[in-house]
Amino acid sequence: MTKLKQKSPSLLGGTMIIAGTLIGGGMIAIPIATSGLWFYRSLFILIYSWFCMACSGLMLVEANIHYPKGASFDTMVKDLLGKKWNIVTGLTITFVLYTLVYAYITVGGGITFSFLETTTGLPSNYQFLGSLLFCVVLAICVWISTRMIDRLSTVLIIAMVISFVGMITGLLQNLNFDFLADQTALLSNTLHTTHPALQSYWPYAFFALPVCVTSFCFHGTAPSMVLYYNQEGKKIEKSVLWGSVIAFVVYTLWLVSIQGNIPRYEFLTINGEEDNVQAMFHRLGNYVPIKIIDDLVQFFTYVAIVSSFLGASLGLFDYLADLFKIKDTRLGRFKTASITFLPPLVASFLFPYGFVIAISYVGFAAAIWSIIVPALMVLKSRKKFPNGSYKVFGGKFLVYFILFFAFLTLLAQIITQLGIVTPFMQ
Repeated sequence: MTKLKQKSPSLLGGTMIIAGTLIGGGMIAIPIATSGLWFYRSLFILIYSWFCMACSGLMLVEANIHYPKGASFDTMVKDLLGKKWNIVTGLTITFVLYTLVYAYITVGGGITFSFLETTTGLPSNYQFLGSLLFCVVLAICVWISTRMIDRLSTVLIIAMVISFVGMITGLLQNLNFDFLADQTALLSNTLHTTHPALQSYWPYAFFALPVCVTSFCFHGTAPSMVLYYNQEGKKIEKSVLWGSVIAFVVYTLWLVSIQGNIPRYEFLTINGEEDNVQAMFHRLGNYVPIKIIDDLVQFFTYVAIVSSFLGASLGLFDYLADLFKIKDTRLGRFKTASITFLPPLVASFLFPYGFVIAISYVGFAAAIWSIIVPALMVLKSRKKFPNGSYKVFGGKFLVYFILFFAFLTLLAQIITQLGIVTPFMQ
């Protein structure tokens, strides 16, 4: 009897995995982080970040293909770069995942509290209840099972697509091209148009770059893609490129919708407010006075945050369970859930308005984990496995091009933290 050949997964399936991994909470931060640059310059940074992050992800795939199916970062880094780099990678992955979970709790908790405040009249000093409710409900879902997350994620993706189409359609119909081009001379508010911060653009690229890096970081799924496609390098390459392009298009449409409906000078005030995410949505409601669009924006944002939270927290949950060898029982999952969710939840109580800042910090760690490490691994793997079945295009030039991108990302974070570049705010 002839053995039937196993059918390879479709290109669409892998593309959706990559796109679904990328599209989420990062897009909420992009309009705020790029407000100093504004649209056309922001678009350049987005393209640059997309290309470099997609290429570094493919370098990770190239290195991963030489190892048994299902091999993790731990296996690859330890073999190619040694124990020291493996420790560094482990620490950065842990930092990235914990910080992302914290960031999503802060903004998700903020939206939850806004709803509670509107419906029940809760005073502002009870804001912690929003974060607590948001975190506990979703933590219970993660604790129950991964299958629960799979089912919930399907519902969330459908909700995201429907709300995104309605939201973008409404916002694009209300587009003001003078806002998008930052034609401040045409605007009536002369006080704002003469503000010193409005006279320059490119220095604010240092604030935007780490956030854009985080927004295109899908590298944690690379080993899963190698397993999913049975080590078919070219098929993985197509799914990575198409999935990341979809994310780029979504980010661009969102950026056009926000910066084409809110003038640049408004972000001087938005960026100076503690809860700058809610402040941005409030301003958007002032310029687009159509309640259904405002409701769709809020709904999409919330669903995107929930989806991103589940993805990041599940990754952290599984990583910690493996790290500490905790059994997959009810009690074991409860222990894992405790160490997964309690630290970022407590951090959200102490620092309730750190979403955009947290995303930028993730960019710093991601530069090490998702850019430098894959580039170094691909150089080592080409020496160790010279006849590999898949190689990323561009040769050594592309590797060093990607390493330069990592250097710029790290430099951007250092410059902003040292206060060398003034933030875009009043």
